[in-house]
Amino acid sequence: MLKEETGTRVRPDRATACADVFTFIETIYNRRRLRKHPAFGYLTPLETRQRFRNDQTLAA
Repeated sequence: MLKEETGTRVRPDRATACADVFTFIETIYNRRRLRKHPAFGYLTPLETRQRFRNDQTLAA
């Protein structure tokens, strides 16, 4: 999936490749991409974590 989303271009060095992967994960995957399952309420991973944290603070 990562190759499909970011492409297979050659990066000049390892640090640039790692930065591209990190940027993809943090900006596209975690914030925009929906989990395609009703158990997660069709939320993004970021929204799922935020909801979990809110539930944990309310339970404490």
